[in-house]
Amino acid sequence: MARPTWDEYFLEMMKAAAGRATCDRGRSGSIIVRDKRVLSTGYVGAPMRCKDCDEAGHEMHTVIHGNGKESQHCIRTTHAEQNAIALAARDGVKLEGATLYSNMMPCYTCAKMIINAGIVRVVARKDYYAAERSKEVFDEAGVAYEIIEQGVEQYENQ
Repeated sequence: MARPTWDEYFLEMMKAAAGRATCDRGRSGSIIVRDKRVLSTGYVGAPMRCKDCDEAGHEMHTVIHGNGKESQHCIRTTHAEQNAIALAARDGVKLEGATLYSNMMPCYTCAKMIINAGIVRVVARKDYYAAERSKEVFDEAGVAYEIIEQGVEQYENQ
């Protein structure tokens, strides 16, 4: 068995974090790393001390995009990237210069948080169907990103 690269190693850790997710739509995890050290982890789920999707059901909202396309979003949950950033802030952990590993390319809201947190690189296992604006803002802000596997992450009510 070949020794994994650092990216492969941290993507495996991200998968473990994703296993804690409490929303079955795109069970996602995130790991934030700097200098080969894990700074923070997060997974998709309801805010602390609040009922999660697995317990209370989804809180689905329909979004109509500028091009007329509709998509479904569960808004009960906080995204994995948001949770990893928030938990780092809670403990006073500086994220400047870090790399974020995620199950899929971050959404636009998460992308803006990633930029403002000082994260300089994003490694996603798969693409996200609505990540075009995220990629544009990453390019504009100078945040490097890589998608490891071809294809878009698939889940119910996308």
